[in-house]
Amino acid sequence: MKISEIEIINRYFQSHLSRSPHTILGIGDDAAILEIPADQQLVVTIDTLNEGVHFFSSMDAEDLGYKSLAVSLSDIAAMGATPQNVLLSLSLPLADENWIKAFAKGFFALADQYAVDLVGGDTTRGPLSITTVLNGFIARGKALYRNRAQAGDLIYVTGTLGDAGRALDLLKQQLMPDSAILSRLNRPIPRVEVGLKLREISRCAMDISDGLVLDLTRLCLASGVGAKIYANQLPFSASLQKLSLLESWQYALTAGDDYELLFTLPERYPEKEIAGVKITQIGEIIQGSGVQVLDENSNIIKLKKIGFDHFA
Repeated sequence: MKISEIEIINRYFQSHLSRSPHTILGIGDDAAILEIPADQQLVVTIDTLNEGVHFFSSMDAEDLGYKSLAVSLSDIAAMGATPQNVLLSLSLPLADENWIKAFAKGFFALADQYAVDLVGGDTTRGPLSITTVLNGFIARGKALYRNRAQAGDLIYVTGTLGDAGRALDLLKQQLMPDSAILSRLNRPIPRVEVGLKLREISRCAMDISDGLVLDLTRLCLASGVGAKIYANQLPFSASLQKLSLLESWQYALTAGDDYELLFTLPERYPEKEIAGVKITQIGEIIQGSGVQVLDENSNIIKLKKIGFDHFA
């Protein structure tokens, strides 16, 4: 069933009312008007998902709606910020009402969970592409940065690694992943609550979107340090534990789409969880540059790739 642009906005997006007192004007005008509390700073991120690059054309529209917001929430979480409002740009090859309805359902399921207001956006005709601009607030001086790691810091990650990459590989082979790892690919859980807790114990964090080694390399470059990863300490799900150790390591180290948090602490954390989410120490920050991955015998593991790069 086809639907006009104005009907798309009115029926599926404008009807979702703003809840925040900081949203002065949301959907319905040429631009949104937002208010930032005096003691807060604005944290802004933008993400684009393109058909054939970030997702298959067969991906369920409701899952895609959810994931399009989840990837931006993960960025906000990595900064230690509280998500507030979002702008959404949709490029659609066809105005299919059933698809739009399902997409909006998934998008707002996650938006409602984190009290995120949709305050505006754009709808155009073209290849299927979704862009989100997400705003968050954080108390002045409390943000987490990727350029503040120091030699001697311990490296931690949330959750388990490599599940989404494994699910993607199976789909490419036209095999069906188990529901647990398929959910990790299609409906990643943004670690917003962990990010809020990290503001009090960490100074350095980022999310893992393009692969652990590649993202840690970026963190090290920003901080002017090096890092060691101990492969035998990497956290695996039950699905990855069924694979050979080398396969599991490859997925955990280089696969994208994990959307877990990578962070450093000046000393060992006494608990195994933060905000109810499992955390694992996987390495340490060292003087120098580059990222070394070591096996259980302290031998360097050579990787065929270190992560996902759009233009590599």
